[in-house]
Amino acid sequence: MGKQIWRPGNMIYPLPAVLATVADSKGNQNVLTVGWTGTVSSDPVMAYISVRPSRYSYNMLMETKEFVINLTTEELAFATDYCGVVSGRDVNKFEKMNLTPVKAQHVCAPLIKESPVNIECRVVEIKELGVHTMFLAEVLAVHADEKYMDEKGKFDLAKAKPIVYSHGEYYGLGKKIGKFGYSVAKKK
Repeated sequence: MGKQIWRPGNMIYPLPAVLATVADSKGNQNVLTVGWTGTVSSDPVMAYISVRPSRYSYNMLMETKEFVINLTTEELAFATDYCGVVSGRDVNKFEKMNLTPVKAQHVCAPLIKESPVNIECRVVEIKELGVHTMFLAEVLAVHADEKYMDEKGKFDLAKAKPIVYSHGEYYGLGKKIGKFGYSVAKKK
């Protein structure tokens, strides 16, 4: 069997499905699902989200240039989907999905209490790229829920049961198969 050739498309899957939170200067808040997100740099620590200008949250992002990336879990899968298909123009998604907004340390956008990890971000550059606008941001703080810490104080991702998104579907992550450097580590 050979390989099929498809039209150009983004096939970098799976990818994290996160809940991004934003706010404006009047105190209005919103939560939206973002699939286009990730790490830009580890030093300085930077991340990004890409959002369509038609989204309700877009003007809040443009005004405050702040957001929070809230990682999602199997328990948050329904809310993650809902917040991606329903507009904040029409409904308060925090209330509808029983998500608890918590005051952030550095930005006006709230954290989501139910998320295992919240990443506070301040935009340093905005790039209009086709149908999405990329908000490149400096990471100002990371909040990790203590209930997901192991006995050594390390964050246990498996306990959090994170989800990913691929071609219109959500998946839980499977078992750990190795760690960084295991391919060259000396056998014990």
